[in-house]
Amino acid sequence: MSFSKWIGGALGWSFGGPIGAIIGLALGSVVDAIGNGVDQAKQLQHTKTQSGDFEVSLLILSSIVIKADGKQDQRELDFVRQQFVGMYGKERANNAFRLFKEINKQQDISTRQVCLQIRQMMRHPSRLQLIHFLFGIAKADGDVNTDEINQIYIIAGYLGINSKDYESIKAMFYESTDNAYKILEIDKTASNDEIKKAYRTMAKKYHPDKVMHLGTEHQNGAEEKFRRVQESYELLQKERGF
Repeated sequence: MSFSKWIGGALGWSFGGPIGAIIGLALGSVVDAIGNGVDQAKQLQHTKTQSGDFEVSLLILSSIVIKADGKQDQRELDFVRQQFVGMYGKERANNAFRLFKEINKQQDISTRQVCLQIRQMMRHPSRLQLIHFLFGIAKADGDVNTDEINQIYIIAGYLGINSKDYESIKAMFYESTDNAYKILEIDKTASNDEIKKAYRTMAKKYHPDKVMHLGTEHQNGAEEKFRRVQESYELLQKERGF
């Protein structure tokens, strides 16, 4: 897939608003060279989130998180590229990373404006998937950096992700003695019946079918969240003997 076809055919609502402005600035003169593809995509803009809209949102938020501590670690950049190759294949990932490098040069991206556009246009399960990916980036260099974690917390707030959902996803990446409880969004004092109810609720919330509209390329991340919920429940079952 050529770069022009990827840009022209992969995006919908993300061609407008603050995200569209970021894309336009990142592409610069390249936009003129692929104008037909861009114009066609603008004519076909829709409100339903598709894979390309999620992809661009992820690129911008990844750039914000990576720069949160004032430095860019190569391991974090490699993580982004590796994840995109795994999701989209090498050719499409190369196109995405080409755009990512240009986005990464921008210093005045408004986290709030970007997130509010995403919040307005993207369903809650897809926004949870964004947060899951961003935690993966923060963990990629092996260092739990406070600045990056704080940035993800700010992003989650702007995206309309409540604190329990935020802590649930965070617990999937950082070791803690009460991780299983955090992932299931319950207290350690919860009864066995409350644990069972929480498991059903979280399994439904994180079910991979919730992001089917984004395409099969995003199923792995959704399945990972779903698997962590199952593992947490099974752990508590074993500990409590029910």
